[in-house]
Amino acid sequence: MEKIIMHIDFDSYFASCEQQFNPDFRGKAIGVTAEHGRTCIIAASREAKKFGIKTGSRSYEAQKIIPDIILVPASFDKYYAVTKKFLKICSFYSPAVELFSIDEAFIDLTPVMHLYPSIEFVASGIKKRINKDIGEFITVSIGVSHNRLLAKLASSINKPNGFATIKKEDVDGIYSKIKLTDICGIGEALRLRLNIIGVFNFFDLRTCPINLLKAEFGKVTAYHLKSISLGIDNMPVIPYYIEKDSKSVGRNYCLPKNEYNQTKILKIIYELCEEIAKKLRKIDKKAKTIGLCLAGGKSKCERKTIGKYTDLGQEIFYTCKYLYNQWQWNSMVRRISVWAGNLTHSGYASFDFYNDEKKEKIAEVIDSINEKFGDHTIRNGFLIYTDKLTTKPNGYLSEKHMPLLI
Repeated sequence: MEKIIMHIDFDSYFASCEQQFNPDFRGKAIGVTAEHGRTCIIAASREAKKFGIKTGSRSYEAQKIIPDIILVPASFDKYYAVTKKFLKICSFYSPAVELFSIDEAFIDLTPVMHLYPSIEFVASGIKKRINKDIGEFITVSIGVSHNRLLAKLASSINKPNGFATIKKEDVDGIYSKIKLTDICGIGEALRLRLNIIGVFNFFDLRTCPINLLKAEFGKVTAYHLKSISLGIDNMPVIPYYIEKDSKSVGRNYCLPKNEYNQTKILKIIYELCEEIAKKLRKIDKKAKTIGLCLAGGKSKCERKTIGKYTDLGQEIFYTCKYLYNQWQWNSMVRRISVWAGNLTHSGYASFDFYNDEKKEKIAEVIDSINEKFGDHTIRNGFLIYTDKLTTKPNGYLSEKHMPLLI
């Protein structure tokens, strides 16, 4: 039986949400920036897009083109609340709903399609429910096909507020009209590498010798690119309520301004290490490899594998501090990333009863207090007078541990 996969993609999501929240923004050009007032626009309203403003545009460049453009700091908590309402609507039509990012989802309608008169009926119903339950200024574009790859491509055909289907016999016709980068997974860097070996469109990719692709990209990517060229995608829709096994846990933080004070930088690193440790304990995992990235006046990124598995913030920080000292870091910082990989289940990790048991009991008590009274109720003395960082969902929902309670 041929599958029926639907992809739903919000139109100008963050900007549309802001227009829904604030009637004064409706019909006006707005640009959504990062929460800390950074200079990059992460989403533009339809009115701004008409003038060429898009994701990645600089605020000062946008203001030159549209002097009265309204710049609004992102409110990811609010967008996340809208996304949860959206998931509830999708789940009404099928139990197989996968949240691909904060503003898009896949629905596998195959097992339930017999309940509906047509695919158009489902698409229309979802649009009407979004209009009624979320708001009239928030619209979606919907694509339908027999796999995820083509359903996602279909949703981009008639934006905004569009609907399109791609059947097997339509693939070549669609592929003849689009660029390589119009397919999810082929970015600008990959396009350039494909161009170097003589691949400029999907028909070139289809006829390109597999050995040439393997030599350039490796076996896995080579076969993936071949599948894309043929419109093949066997990836199933994985419902959002099925827990996915984490390969790593990380936290990325953009500072509100250039930071030169090295003590403040170290305190932020410590805070991020504590957050990662909390995430590890939440998913019952421990890590053996720790990574740190600092970017600002210069950029440095490195990882280190330690002698034992850990889920303690202090131990993660000691590893980051080791890397920081090795780099002899003394530059300005604007972005900090900390991550923990090489994970194993806590029950499988070796345990030092003399040193670990007391520390882990203390961490468990602190987690329970912070869970009850709010994050950062109890924190390390090193962090006194340090701003409290708050974990929030981002556009790609990288905080996979955050529950999607709908």
